[in-house]
Amino acid sequence: MPRATLDKQPHEVAAMFDGIARRYDLTNDVISLGQDRRWRTATIAAVGARPGQTVLDLAAGTGTSSEPFEAAGVDVVPCDFSVGMLEVGKARRPSLPFTAGDATRLPFADASFDAVTISFGLRNVVDTAAGLAEMLRVTRPGGRLVVCEFSRPTWGPFRTVYTEYLMRALPPVARAVSTEPDAYVYLAESIRAWPDQRGLAALIRGAGWSGVAYRNLSGGIVALHRATRPAAPDGPFAP
Repeated sequence: MPRATLDKQPHEVAAMFDGIARRYDLTNDVISLGQDRRWRTATIAAVGARPGQTVLDLAAGTGTSSEPFEAAGVDVVPCDFSVGMLEVGKARRPSLPFTAGDATRLPFADASFDAVTISFGLRNVVDTAAGLAEMLRVTRPGGRLVVCEFSRPTWGPFRTVYTEYLMRALPPVARAVSTEPDAYVYLAESIRAWPDQRGLAALIRGAGWSGVAYRNLSGGIVALHRATRPAAPDGPFAP
């Protein structure tokens, strides 16, 4: 399977994720040394959704990130553009309303959700600004965005070790547990090329979100960004 490149053509990225869908959750757990569970818990807490609220979980993959919302009584919609991921997700979690969709052209009406979240997927969107603008469009005024994404370790020596792990150790580890290790070469390259915490905050702010803030997880390996859609002048949830 040809791996995706850093120009992130949607058909290439989708095909790559189709190819790794069945072992995706296991591989992530191994290469993150189990930290992905902690990151997921922090993301859910940052969204802060209450029972009865609606959450769009973008780049939801097989639904691992959506399941806790459903368990808490939140109306969650897992959305992904990889058909392979959706098929595996539907087989494993049939109660979730999986929906096919491209982050730059979301198949939802304006102001449909109380919150939008995307974990480790914004980095794979061909046009980051367009994706963030679409997330703003489908969020209700006063609603929130939570982005969990790989970032830049804050301590210099740790950053050096982490970069070495990404480029040298990650591909062999992926080869041991994944049938498509080349996909994880793309993963390492895309993380290295991705903006740091302040850079991503600036992109989110530039798309029209307000109150943009972030906090680091695992020493900055991952950053959790949170923002709000500005309220309309005549009411916090006006259309």
